[in-house]
Amino acid sequence: MKLQAFATLNAVLREGNFAAAAKVCHLTPSAVSLQMKQLESFLGQQLFDRSSLEVRALPRAYEVAEAMQLAMDRLQEFRRHVPIAVEGHLRVGIIETLQPLLLPRLIKGTRHSYPKLRLQIQRGKSMELTDAVKAGEIDAAVVGQPETGGSARLHWFPLLIQPLVLIAPPKEKETDPAKLFQKYEWIRYDRRTVAGRLAARYVKQHFGAVSAELELDAVRAVLSMVNAGLGVSVVQLSEPYIRRAFPIKVINLDGAPSLRFSLVMRRSEKEDRLLEALCEVFRSFLPEPKLPDGS
Repeated sequence: MKLQAFATLNAVLREGNFAAAAKVCHLTPSAVSLQMKQLESFLGQQLFDRSSLEVRALPRAYEVAEAMQLAMDRLQEFRRHVPIAVEGHLRVGIIETLQPLLLPRLIKGTRHSYPKLRLQIQRGKSMELTDAVKAGEIDAAVVGQPETGGSARLHWFPLLIQPLVLIAPPKEKETDPAKLFQKYEWIRYDRRTVAGRLAARYVKQHFGAVSAELELDAVRAVLSMVNAGLGVSVVQLSEPYIRRAFPIKVINLDGAPSLRFSLVMRRSEKEDRLLEALCEVFRSFLPEPKLPDGS
């Protein structure tokens, strides 16, 4: 029995059902169900009541989860405090917009906690970096996570969640998004990116057909156009100090979609000690990501 099954059990109990747990664990609901049946077979005891349409956890499920959590926490302590130094080389991709935000603290944290771990940093766009991870060309990458969770061959370690915002020319007094889209051209952010697709869907749902001729593949380029009074846009503002270079008016959007940034790696290697060390460094300076509604 794989330890992952106990982690999945914890997710089911925490989220309340198989479907919600599947999203958290980046599995299909059927895969979660199969793991729970295998766990029941291993223990020789029923953990869930399946007599109705809604599967309910039995008290025994909570007892098993509590017992295993103590053991898993203890195992993690052993892994974190192994006497052998973490030593090796990792090829890590980071999308360009997040490099100024993450790279200095990542390098500083790695040198402090794991001085024998060497990082080779590569930049690129989310899609190409994710493909490079799949192909084994790099070990992990910080990217915008697809809404669907991406390939089942990949594991996603959450880092940041940022809502998209509407940006307008710096001296614009209007704050109503609908009126701004009537007044200005919409400068699209590249729809080949996760953020670009989220923005396009939001604008279509809330504002219908709007004027849009330009589509740019860099946030800096979008901000420069908006700063010059040439339009409005819906983007994520991840790069620190970018608003100093290109002052713009920022307007929060009701029900704005959020972009999830994660460290993606091959699922088969997610327990690799070097990658676990990398995750620990990220978590040392990033708060646990939460959606804007607090969930």
